[in-house]
Amino acid sequence: MTDTPALSRVTWGVPLLLLALSAPLWLHTYEPALFVYLNTRFAALPSLVWAGLSLLGNAWGVLGMTAPLLVLAPRLLWAWLCAAPFAILFTRLGKGLIVSPRPAAVVDNSQMHILGERLELVSMPSGHTLTAFAVASGIYFALPVARRWRHSWLFVLAAAVGLSRVAVGAHWPGDVAAGASLGLLSGMLGNLLLVRMAPKHCQPSAWSLRLVALLVLAAVYPLADAGLDFAEALPVQRVLALVALGSVGTFAWKAWANPHKLRH
Repeated sequence: MTDTPALSRVTWGVPLLLLALSAPLWLHTYEPALFVYLNTRFAALPSLVWAGLSLLGNAWGVLGMTAPLLVLAPRLLWAWLCAAPFAILFTRLGKGLIVSPRPAAVVDNSQMHILGERLELVSMPSGHTLTAFAVASGIYFALPVARRWRHSWLFVLAAAVGLSRVAVGAHWPGDVAAGASLGLLSGMLGNLLLVRMAPKHCQPSAWSLRLVALLVLAAVYPLADAGLDFAEALPVQRVLALVALGSVGTFAWKAWANPHKLRH
């Protein structure tokens, strides 16, 4: 159990409010003009910036980015892992039920900037954005209330991941808005699981945490390889691979040296 208070009714209304306010976007009221405007303006920044940000909406990238939590704060790592099943569910349902072509299938490709593979189908919602906001909200709401405001940057980073999906030509702004709303909801639903998790799962001796360590270790190969979303992101991938490898090594050493030490 945890001392983190339950989320208020007002907080639960935030994802629905965001979804309602962004209705003109996901109803494509301003498309394709808004997409073209943002996509071409974002092209002023180096491809590495957008490719690196987009990587943080990829599950392997998230594992690499959050790998140090395995040692420093296992409960925060569990926070986004608890949100992950809901994020996967919402992504699969959206892409399976909503027929929505991606920008490259609608907009003259000579008028837009495309980074990486040209994608045409299953646009709604943006899975990368949904993942980023699920991770951000999962971690944010797992923190004590007094410390949350200092970690508001998590949502800024998640929003940047969402914008990167427009910048690389993969999604409409409405896909990003819907992904953000559902990602927030995923993190909040994950919090319901987290508050019921026994503290023993944060101990290095726990089989469950050791399985998570193996999952982080499994992320090293795809991150070190060139087979993820963008070739331009390979330098970032390899840094995250080293972070993941170092984190698992440190965890293994601590688990052997003091297996019952508990971190929060």
